Amino acid sequence: MNKTVTIDFAKTAFADAYVPAGESTHPQSLLDLPPGEARESLLAVHAVLAGSLPPSRLAIYEAGGGSTSFLPLEVLRRAHVTVVDIDEDQIRNNDYAQETILGDVQSHRFDPGSFDLVICYNVIEHLPDVEAALHRFCESLKQGGLILIGAPNPKSLSGVVTKYSPHWFHVWFYRHVRGDKRAGEPGQAPFPTFFHPLVTLSKLEDFAAAHGLQMIYRKEYESPRYPEMRARKPVLAALIDAAAYVMNLLLPGKSDVRHGDYHVILRKI
Repeated sequence: MNKTVTIDFAKTAFADAYVPAGESTHPQSLLDLPPGEARESLLAVHAVLAGSLPPSRLAIYEAGGGSTSFLPLEVLRRAHVTVVDIDEDQIRNNDYAQETILGDVQSHRFDPGSFDLVICYNVIEHLPDVEAALHRFCESLKQGGLILIGAPNPKSLSGVVTKYSPHWFHVWFYRHVRGDKRAGEPGQAPFPTFFHPLVTLSKLEDFAAAHGLQMIYRKEYESPRYPEMRARKPVLAALIDAAAYVMNLLLPGKSDVRHGDYHVILRKI
């Protein structure tokens, strides 16, 4: 059922060379990513969206949306974006959506077939009822429309630490390791995490197969937190890399515990 997607990053970079001076082809969210697997996968996501979305005016539903978009600028420039978020501060921080709605993505309903694309990025791990949210996404999507999900991998090293550590530790990590002094303030990450079973990639795949969704892109990748730590806290990063290396040797299969995040694109068939 899966379609293999091959992206030529050399051609992508070559095309960027022809962008007029002062104009960017990429959103700030991508430019802020350190070089590595996370950036490469987001570039691949952008290429899949560019090749799969209709070339006309787009209707996009962003389920949970603050001040940052992860969509390619070419898509945003020809889209009407509707954001639903339960956090007033996140709604207030949003400056790219044409319509913002204070509401719960687990229960908010749109007319069937309203959108070409639903994006849920770094959100489903924070939802108590991911299944309800996914059903709302599916019914709001046009036939052939896409769902883009970006989420942490609960079975990775960072996923396990996040799941079983208290929220105050997440705030400490963001402030003192990542250097985000505003972490934990109203409207600022990190937010409380639930890790509903459907956040696990294998269970999300099963849900997709059972509900008429074709997976056209799937990529687990090293969390950008690793290259960030290697630059900011090299000793700590070396210790964590060593621990991850030992875990990879001991755990069955070929999974890498440093693959802390994933991208998935689903098509409604």
